[in-house]
Amino acid sequence: MEQFRLQDKVMISPELTHRGEWLEGTVIDVEDNPFQGILISAETPDRNVYFGRLDAFQLMNRSCMQ
Repeated sequence: MEQFRLQDKVMISPELTHRGEWLEGTVIDVEDNPFQGILISAETPDRNVYFGRLDAFQLMNRSCMQ
């Protein structure tokens, strides 16, 4: 499983956003919670912030930095 990092581009699940489609966002926080597991916070271009468990997010293609 890939690690999520700050500034990664992600898709946010409609189950989390309560909208009919996946939304694009940027990771602003990654927390390893001992009770819930990995929690991600992501901000959308319209400045809404969504947070939830790892399974509510899909990592978009990350470009190689060399």
